[in-house]
Amino acid sequence: MKRVWVLPILFVLCGVGAATALALRGDAGTAAVLLPLFVLFAAVNSPVIFPRSVSTQEAERRSAFDGRPVVFWRPGCAYCLRLRLRLGVNARRLHWVDIWRDAAGAALVREANDGNETVPTVFVAGRPHTNPDPAWVREQLSRSE
Repeated sequence: MKRVWVLPILFVLCGVGAATALALRGDAGTAAVLLPLFVLFAAVNSPVIFPRSVSTQEAERRSAFDGRPVVFWRPGCAYCLRLRLRLGVNARRLHWVDIWRDAAGAALVREANDGNETVPTVFVAGRPHTNPDPAWVREQLSRSE
């Protein structure tokens, strides 16, 4: 899906535009600081910093095998970003499903959240938990070992 890249591309374009305008006015120093800042915002709001997403079917299969939680997320979600950053390196041990790329995942999230696509929704042993505390998710991960 291309929409996952709309926000990051807008950040980069705005950064390039602002940096160019500042540089043309003779303020190259501010432009040199501003452009990387916008690129950082673009990266944070893109799927790049998240572990590779799998399909709902694959995530459920893997979770049944190893007992690890399944996280349903979407790019641009501040709460998903918070969960990802607070989990640190442990995030890669979870099974991540991007609901914008997986219609079955989006349907499962809507079913768990009264018709809303509220993310992150974390499934542990088949039970949904909407926007859980990252410490709780980390605890569930250690229980699955």
